[in-house]
Amino acid sequence: MPRTVLVVDDEAAARYAMCRVFSSGSRVLEAASVAEARERIASGMPDLILLDYTLPDGDGMALLREIGAGGPAVIMITAHGSERLAVEAMKAGAYDYLAKPFDLDELRLVVQRALERAELREEVRGLRQHLAGEGQFGRMAGESAAMRKLFGTAERIAATDLPVLLLGESGTGKDLLAQEIHARSGRAQGRFVALNCAALPETLVESELFGFEKGAFTGAETARAGTFERAHQGTLFLDEIADMTLGTQSKILRAVESGAIERLGGTRSIPVDVRVISATNKDVNQLVRDGGFRRDLYYRLCGIVLRLPPLRERREDIPLLVQQLWRDLQRKHGRPGPVLTHDAVVRLASAPWPGNVRQLRSELEKLFVLIAGETVRGCDVESGREGLALEEALDAAQYREAKRLFEAEYLARKLREFEGNVTKTAAAVGLERQSLQEKIRQLGIGRQKK
Repeated sequence: MPRTVLVVDDEAAARYAMCRVFSSGSRVLEAASVAEARERIASGMPDLILLDYTLPDGDGMALLREIGAGGPAVIMITAHGSERLAVEAMKAGAYDYLAKPFDLDELRLVVQRALERAELREEVRGLRQHLAGEGQFGRMAGESAAMRKLFGTAERIAATDLPVLLLGESGTGKDLLAQEIHARSGRAQGRFVALNCAALPETLVESELFGFEKGAFTGAETARAGTFERAHQGTLFLDEIADMTLGTQSKILRAVESGAIERLGGTRSIPVDVRVISATNKDVNQLVRDGGFRRDLYYRLCGIVLRLPPLRERREDIPLLVQQLWRDLQRKHGRPGPVLTHDAVVRLASAPWPGNVRQLRSELEKLFVLIAGETVRGCDVESGREGLALEEALDAAQYREAKRLFEAEYLARKLREFEGNVTKTAAAVGLERQSLQEKIRQLGIGRQKK
């Protein structure tokens, strides 16, 4: 497989000389600044990076620290032969270090060794994926092409320290993916701290993020650390980050750029070393264009962008997901529960699931808890599917049609409750028997419901 190499140097002549080292079988990318390098990395992690120490918009050492020791092999290049810089680069995770002017044969040798190391790491990564199980990524499951690609990229970038932005509809598993990335990172021994930015009123978001000192506001009787401090040397997961105000976004940007925060009511600068993984179900690019999300913060957070597909785009994964979620429910409730029949799984796989995996899990738990028999049959699932169809129809319907749909569903459920007995159902809903029969005829309930 051809290897991808990124050459980062602000001098065009130096980039040209370094690019000549690689054979025609390698894919060589170039960047003249830290910002360009970040863009290249965001579009796909290379196997090897040749990184100049001095760049026009920052130093290569900061980018090296972002990539982390678990990322691709990095060879640091500098115009100054400094032992101190060499030691600093190696501590930050560089594979090797060369000072300009260097001999091209020497560079070829270092590059060859670095690429051999990359191949070995790729083999180890592949073995981990195989041992983890077919179509599995920790607690996530999926055999579709979209999910296999997602798992592969997540496995690859987990070992780096680059910020990650997760995009996807509600219920697609963004929080779970963030946890799996943390578990595979060099920060796995540190804390994974999550904050749902949409679940808190604006007045509380900043105190949750940055903490507060005693007496900072009414009720602050003791000092408290915020999520940035608690995630020190670990991972901070900011869920629904697009729901934050521009003012709070500015403070997050300052904390991420400076690596330090101040508690509310305090003046002391507190160093924080965190990897930020953020998530949103909104079109963040459109928000940036409309001025609802800071462009500079977006570029800081989108080191790697991963999109989680909705369940309707990967229906082939539903049977595998159902198996995994059913096993989770068996462990949670401490009993085997009823057996899912093939027909039940087929019906589950054909449902729309607008709430994605979260809604599927909720529906399965209802079946697990409420089915009294030994098996879950297709007809047991049907009512759940009807409820989903009703929910979608009500969203799209005008008042008159929505009223008709609700009335039909309500009466159908009552008829099932009384096992089709019209007299008992009429008494329960407060209608004359003849009136109920007429409504059953008008609404077509007999034709729609078994």
